[in-house]
Amino acid sequence: MTKHISESDTRANFIDPKLVDSHWESIHIVREYYFTDGRKLLGNKRGKRLFLDYLLKYNNTNLAIIEAKKLGDHPTKGLQQALEYAEKLKINFVYATNGKQIYEFDRRTGKGDYINNFPTPQDLYDRLYGKKNALKEQLLKIPFLLTGNFGPRYYQEIAVNKVMESIADEQDRILLTLATGTGKTFISFQIVHKLLQAKWNLDGNDRRPRVLFLADRNVLADQAINTFNPYEKDVIKIDGEEVRKRNGVVPTNAYIFFAIYQAIAEREDIGGYYKEYPSDFFDLIVIDECHRGSANEEGSWRAILDHFKPAIHLGLTATPKRDDNVDTYKYFGKPIYEYSLKEGIQDGFLTPYKVKRVTTNIDEYIHTNDSKIIQGEVTKDRYELKDFNTSITVKQRIELVAQTILQQIGKMDKTIVFCANQDHALDLRDYINKHKTVSDINYCVRVTSDEGKHGRELLEAFQDNDKDIPVILTSSKMLTTGVDARNVRNIVLTAPIGSMVEFKQIIGRGTRVFDGKDFFTIIDFVGATNLFYDADWDGEPEDLVEGEGGEGEQTPKPPRKPKVKEPGEPYERKEKLIIELSNGRQLKVTDIDTRYIDENGKPLTSREFLEKLIGELPAVYKDESHLRKIWSNPDTRADLLIQLGDLGFDNEQLNDLRNMIATPECDIFDVLSHISFNSNLMTRKQRVKFVKDEPEFFEVYKNLEAREFLEFILKHYEDYGIEELQRDKLGDLVKLKLGTSKDAKTAFGDMKTLLGAYYKLQENIYRAG
Repeated sequence: MTKHISESDTRANFIDPKLVDSHWESIHIVREYYFTDGRKLLGNKRGKRLFLDYLLKYNNTNLAIIEAKKLGDHPTKGLQQALEYAEKLKINFVYATNGKQIYEFDRRTGKGDYINNFPTPQDLYDRLYGKKNALKEQLLKIPFLLTGNFGPRYYQEIAVNKVMESIADEQDRILLTLATGTGKTFISFQIVHKLLQAKWNLDGNDRRPRVLFLADRNVLADQAINTFNPYEKDVIKIDGEEVRKRNGVVPTNAYIFFAIYQAIAEREDIGGYYKEYPSDFFDLIVIDECHRGSANEEGSWRAILDHFKPAIHLGLTATPKRDDNVDTYKYFGKPIYEYSLKEGIQDGFLTPYKVKRVTTNIDEYIHTNDSKIIQGEVTKDRYELKDFNTSITVKQRIELVAQTILQQIGKMDKTIVFCANQDHALDLRDYINKHKTVSDINYCVRVTSDEGKHGRELLEAFQDNDKDIPVILTSSKMLTTGVDARNVRNIVLTAPIGSMVEFKQIIGRGTRVFDGKDFFTIIDFVGATNLFYDADWDGEPEDLVEGEGGEGEQTPKPPRKPKVKEPGEPYERKEKLIIELSNGRQLKVTDIDTRYIDENGKPLTSREFLEKLIGELPAVYKDESHLRKIWSNPDTRADLLIQLGDLGFDNEQLNDLRNMIATPECDIFDVLSHISFNSNLMTRKQRVKFVKDEPEFFEVYKNLEAREFLEFILKHYEDYGIEELQRDKLGDLVKLKLGTSKDAKTAFGDMKTLLGAYYKLQENIYRAG
């Protein structure tokens, strides 16, 4: 009898009553809790979304997972999957049940056992947090402040609650590490909102806290201010303009203060606005992109934080820095939570990418008398890629790069080009505008610190998804952070990248999700994407050697002398070698190598991609007949393609693979069967001929229009491929050939017969071979 009880019946009739018996109310239970969006795949499709059968909550805290199986199944059948999800969601208690037996697993001890009943919400909460902490309970209970229909993503909820727990536990240096584009400012807002609502502060008085949000660029500070709109009346920006309006007095009549380091730090003519505030004025300081604070402002960054030492310091970063000026970990301690680019892409919250490595016949330069020296002098026998546009400029090469960029991108695809310096950004802008096919004067613009207000206006227009112009931005370092442009389709690298930190930030400019954007392309002219192969690309940071960090007392490495005037904007001060090549020198692109990306974000050569695919396929289908059965049905074929996409093999990559080992006229089925079982390859034309040579199939349908419609489908398949055989394509095919659904019923008798014919036709297509 139990074999006939479904999982849903088991939940309703056995599991739910047990939860009620243990005082779990409906507000504490989330059924079928989906917590990822599914990896983005080609064709505006998504991979598998992860979900829990049950999520148990109490005091606004995620306490436990229940993995449900139907009555009659082994209760721990789904335990391993539930444990993997629990690790992802940072939940300690996992329950596996078939409605009769309950198995409890505590991830903190790594042990599990059978229990008679579910624990009550209060019991589970007390087991998780132990000794009562009234502040922690208060902070966790306060709900997020949300606008519209958007709730927090699971990792955002974890990050906020981890910070609440750390503050309640009196931790004064806190670090969050989250990939670019994952919503660090949203997380900051929710943290501040909870603290304001709780009237938390360091002195324990009945007042709201004062928070300072520190950034290193105005664009970052301004974007953050926009996020804090619900608290508009409580927000103020500390800068020269605001201080002048107040006759030289710094603002104090707010709760949320925004500033950039440079505006409040000591300078030659200003003593530093931060010194006008008492050291205990702020309760919390949020340091955005905290790894950058030391880049060229080492002294002022530390001086500001040291002045406000009594406050809790919360650092936000996408890329903790361990090898340059300040060691972020030494100051803040280890991150209390990390969410990587790899996780973001796999979960579907960030956009995947592909890499095009471009090689030219002038990726190095050896001077000969045929070339003309316009400026400077030759100081090296051989100039390499890293020297171009810094030590040596060859305008013809810049023009070739500009032409290649235009050839490789869609005409209206938003693109950011990272250049060696401001002059290089000007040159590339000018050559792109020389060869563009769009007449608008702002099609390609340079955006660097030199452009000032006009440049910021162009950047805002670029970020506006409702505006098409500008399409291409050229820049040096200004756009490595703070550009929240969701529809960036191309990241172009025309200058070497000096560090992994900078590389991660540049790649992050393209990862934001936008409707219809299935991937973005990294076009690399300088071999910078070799950093993908570095162990630090998406690996775990090394442990601290000395101490545990987080004390804020360690002395950083001595700062290097700043080489630049504006943060991140390099200028060339010595005379540069400028070469004009002889008229007989023909420049050309010698290779464009497209690299496939695996699930870990590493680019693969065609051979590596094929080897990886062959290694994964045995887990997807057992043998050739199993593959044929799956592929012959549009529903199971769609599931298989999603499964392959989750493994890192989407439709575009499979099509590229087909073109590499077979011919575009082949079906993907034949490619998979060939590489898995060494089957003979067939073209779609041969498969169509096989179906037509068996008249018995068509003779079933007496109506001439019905037979002609099926032949019409075969022709579309032959010309355009398996996309024409998708379940959701049938309606379009009916409109193209038959007209209306009424016409379709006339031809086939009813819609059920039509659908059956559509499926049967596909079975026949794949019987061949």
